[in-house]
Amino acid sequence: MKAGIVGLPNVGKSTLFNCLSNAKAQSANFPFCTIEPNVGVVNVPDKRLDKLSELVNPEKVQPAVVEIVDIAGLVKGASKGEGLGNKFLANIRECDAIIHVLRCFDNDNIVHVETTVDPVRDKEIIDFELQIKDLEAVEKRLERTKKQVRTGDKAAQKEFDLLIKVKDGLDAATSVREIEMSESDREEYIKPLQLLTDKPTLYVCNVDDKSAVNGNDYVTKVREMIKNEDAEIIILAVGTEADINELEDYEERQEFLEDMGLTEPGASKLIRSAYKLLNLQTYFTAGVKEVRAWTINVGDSAPQAAGVIHTDFEKGFIRAEVIKYDDFVSLGGEKKVKEAGKLKVEGKDYIVQDGDMMNFLFNV
Repeated sequence: MKAGIVGLPNVGKSTLFNCLSNAKAQSANFPFCTIEPNVGVVNVPDKRLDKLSELVNPEKVQPAVVEIVDIAGLVKGASKGEGLGNKFLANIRECDAIIHVLRCFDNDNIVHVETTVDPVRDKEIIDFELQIKDLEAVEKRLERTKKQVRTGDKAAQKEFDLLIKVKDGLDAATSVREIEMSESDREEYIKPLQLLTDKPTLYVCNVDDKSAVNGNDYVTKVREMIKNEDAEIIILAVGTEADINELEDYEERQEFLEDMGLTEPGASKLIRSAYKLLNLQTYFTAGVKEVRAWTINVGDSAPQAAGVIHTDFEKGFIRAEVIKYDDFVSLGGEKKVKEAGKLKVEGKDYIVQDGDMMNFLFNV
């Protein structure tokens, strides 16, 4: 599961990527600094892992991860191949969610590809390019569906009507995720098209350090613009946090964050938001060899969760032993949980909850 960082050139995408991952993407004060997408596998901050590690004292701790892709800056005309447009748009299509960086700070020393700072305009430019590309995909699909409708295919008629609704929305500059439809219709007819503006989106308002806590007028305008979108927003002083990230001393980093009025790095909040955006959740396994966070989709069953460890676990699934994280911590470990009768045995129909601690019994 991948989240792609997008935005106009020079708004802080590569600096943000460097903040989030150990990879050091080139970051410079000119457009098209990033040409090939950089990919980073980023640990998801989770304080529950620290608590489990204290209780179990394992040899190894393995957090959940999410993949972040730094995609080169889009410009006007990208949908028609301007800049490196078509390639960049293809990179976005391969991602499961979008992290859209908007420049919300003034700095005469950092050039803006559109010469002035206006995050609302910048968002509209990106939206337009993505919408144009989606319109092409929808029109292509409509042509195919129209032929099936002529044969009297009722399912094709339903798809055709929905595609017309989506086309009308795109023509009116409405992103697909904003167009009302049932979740079942979206899943069956729209998701397979991998439309760019249907992807879940997190807006990152890149601000100066003085605006890191409460935002500024630029952020207010972005909030107003996206109020009807099914999207999230986060405020981050990307440049300042990147500088803090370079400090090796943990206490020194914390002091700088506290001076900014922050209790934790904004990057940590962003990673958790991206994880949530991808509709992911975590379950844990805990033993003396390893305490580990496993990544699954929200709504996955116990066998599907087992399959993340190994496909044989899913194929030969018999049952799962489930302990709630709060019970494990409050009672002081697995043995105490069993003594208290809090360990549950669940079958194939069990839907895993975020934070479940699990052991699987299987036979292949």
